[in-house]
Amino acid sequence: MSPSEILQQIVNGLVVGSVYGLIALGYTMVYGIIRLINFAQGALYELGAYLGVAVFGLLGTFATRNPILGLVVAVICSALATAAGAYLVERVAYRPLRSAPPLTPLVSSLAVFFLVISIIQVVTGAQPLTYPQVLSPRPWNLGPVTLTPTEVMIAVVAIALMVAVNFYVQHTKTGRAMRAIAANTRSAPLMGINTTRIVTITFMLGGAMAAVAGVLFGINYGTVTYNMGEFGGLVAFTAAVLGGIGNVPGALVGGLTVGVFSSFATVVLPNQWQEAVVFGILIAVLAFRPQGILGERVADRA
Repeated sequence: MSPSEILQQIVNGLVVGSVYGLIALGYTMVYGIIRLINFAQGALYELGAYLGVAVFGLLGTFATRNPILGLVVAVICSALATAAGAYLVERVAYRPLRSAPPLTPLVSSLAVFFLVISIIQVVTGAQPLTYPQVLSPRPWNLGPVTLTPTEVMIAVVAIALMVAVNFYVQHTKTGRAMRAIAANTRSAPLMGINTTRIVTITFMLGGAMAAVAGVLFGINYGTVTYNMGEFGGLVAFTAAVLGGIGNVPGALVGGLTVGVFSSFATVVLPNQWQEAVVFGILIAVLAFRPQGILGERVADRA
């Protein structure tokens, strides 16, 4: 593989990895507060992608004449609707189990995951749905690297959102409450923090980020499928663990790292090996550095 091909695969991996990082935010924020692996995050990612298709369908010719504005409307509507879905999931499937043994909410999260993707399959069918082409497919040649306007937009939006979420966690009143709960769940209510409200906000924020990732994925690849949440959720969970689950900046680092590894894997190995590569990364991280690349720092958990 030539140096230019290596550089191209790195760039491709960073674009895809930024989407994985958005999904991983939901895993890492929820775990940072209540020590729960929210496997329903993969289903919310898929739900957001399908809601994006629905919004584009409702916009019709308006989205064709105003593609950028149509994309903004689709992202906002999908994020709001998926955040509402995340609220429902937290309220029904997790809140009653908050004091239950750790295995119980974990099983509940898996049940929610399969329930949501099954409902999507029943409602939409097993055939892939097509996203409209929002930006020009004409590639830009930047030296040895080729990029499309869509890939640039995806990377910029995803990274900007992750930076914004990190700023929100570190520098706002709600973010400080998230970090206080992460540091000491029992003491936080004594400081006047409404734990239930903060946990709900965390779930909704993670759901909104997953929805944006789903829409960006659909725009990049042109189609979405009823089982996309399975692989996307797995990769994002691996990214969260790799970056340091519970560590917000770690979601970005883990997502970009997994994206680059996956990009090279698709070149070196057949496509059917992609899941094996992701599982291999997960096993290696858990075996040799379970705290992840950045580690799990209480001050940054949220």
